[in-house]
Amino acid sequence: MKKILHTFILAILAGAAIGIGGIVYLSMDNKTAGALMFTVGLYTICIHGLNLYTGKAGYLVNQPVSYLADLAVIWAGNLAGTGLAAAAVRQSRIRGIAETARAVCEIKLNDGMPSLFLLAVFCGFLMFVAVDGYKQTKNPVILFMGVGAFILCGFEHCIADMFYFSAAGMWSGRAAAAVCVITLGNTAGGMLIPLAKKGEGK
Repeated sequence: MKKILHTFILAILAGAAIGIGGIVYLSMDNKTAGALMFTVGLYTICIHGLNLYTGKAGYLVNQPVSYLADLAVIWAGNLAGTGLAAAAVRQSRIRGIAETARAVCEIKLNDGMPSLFLLAVFCGFLMFVAVDGYKQTKNPVILFMGVGAFILCGFEHCIADMFYFSAAGMWSGRAAAAVCVITLGNTAGGMLIPLAKKGEGK
């Protein structure tokens, strides 16, 4: 139980870090700069060993089945963390970013589920490349490249989307379904490289 609680707390903090990245992105008029600055969230997570679902899902390939339970706890913690960050900013003087978040969410809600899934696969692939690359090299540049690329391309990141829906106050059955589909896509994308390496016996 203590391990689960610790995992959950680190996941809440990771969700809050992504929320801060989302706040930065929504606050900036220059979307290229905003996309790069969003990386402050992932950089914080990697430096402090916090639990982000999209940074962990790709490793499922080489983990026991029990790892699924860890991922479920992390996903729930990320949801709580993004929700807390969104609730906090909505009570502050910069609560006006909720309008920007609504515009972002409308695009997602008007998209089809197959499209959301495919865009999430791309994002999951980039997130694994970024996180695993940082683990191996400790070079933060790969984090900025991975995050900047997925945002500028319009790829879907389930934890970032949790924050956007919370900040916009636009949770609904459709939004929840979209986040679940995006989660599946992020997971599939994150597993592509590990699966290929496992097939090679690595």
